[in-house]
Amino acid sequence: GHGVLPGTVCSVEGVLDMGYVLARQKVTSTFQIQNPSSLTLPYSIQLDSLSPTRDRDRQRIPAFLTSSVHRTEIVGTQNYSGLSVFSVFPAEGQIEAGKSQEFVVTFSPDHESLYYSDHLRVVLFGKQTAHELRLKGSARERPMFVEGGVPLDVPVESLAVMSPGPAREAPPGGEPPEPVRSLLLPLELLDRGGPAAAGAELRLGAVPGPALAPSKAVEFRLDNVPALERAGIALEPPAGTLERGHELRVRVSWAPPAALQVSDPPLLTALLTLRGDSTECYRLLLMPRVVSAC
Repeated sequence: GHGVLPGTVCSVEGVLDMGYVLARQKVTSTFQIQNPSSLTLPYSIQLDSLSPTRDRDRQRIPAFLTSSVHRTEIVGTQNYSGLSVFSVFPAEGQIEAGKSQEFVVTFSPDHESLYYSDHLRVVLFGKQTAHELRLKGSARERPMFVEGGVPLDVPVESLAVMSPGPAREAPPGGEPPEPVRSLLLPLELLDRGGPAAAGAELRLGAVPGPALAPSKAVEFRLDNVPALERAGIALEPPAGTLERGHELRVRVSWAPPAALQVSDPPLLTALLTLRGDSTECYRLLLMPRVVSAC
């Protein structure tokens, strides 16, 4: 006889990020598994969110009460409806020798959250885990998003169902609407031997979907620019437009002025406003500082 070690090749490794989608809509992505061996391989797809032991495992100490270093949970926000956030087709079958199989992953969130995630396993012969993927995605009620910096919120939802209120528009010549989220941007510069400027990055996007007309662009603008420039902070670009389904990266850099007091670094605040069919504001907390090299 001949002993054969079955081996497979997956087109995606590590994380399959489904990106942003409007709540109550869906988006799909695909990955392939190739069978270069001389055996026909029976497979099944397993999701941690559908594990029969998940209810028992959730009786442990909640993840948000433990240190982020010791958190091992991968299953994140789930749908209020009880239906699976992620689904995979086909869920089981066989991959013939020398052939490949394509899998379609569907992301169907039913409410807004930035922390949808799941853990996918490709199991051969009912017992051998061949590949593991982390599935992740985000959903928004409105077709705009901003991400970057250090997260200041907790990636665990309350049990209460919170329906988003209507977007509040700023009155003409009045105050901007209340910020929906705060983003902390540390700008750390080595006191010697490092680059001349510290940098960070923001990612802005306009989510594709029927809520945003094809010709409707999202405008963004940062306020308090003169004060930031006096502190040596520059954003490129500080204003602009985003087309539907596109993203833009805003570069944040800091070159400390000569009069900076290293022992007392400033904490600067600015509002980033996005205006499409509705208006949203994000509070940016910029924390430039000089750190000593170890």
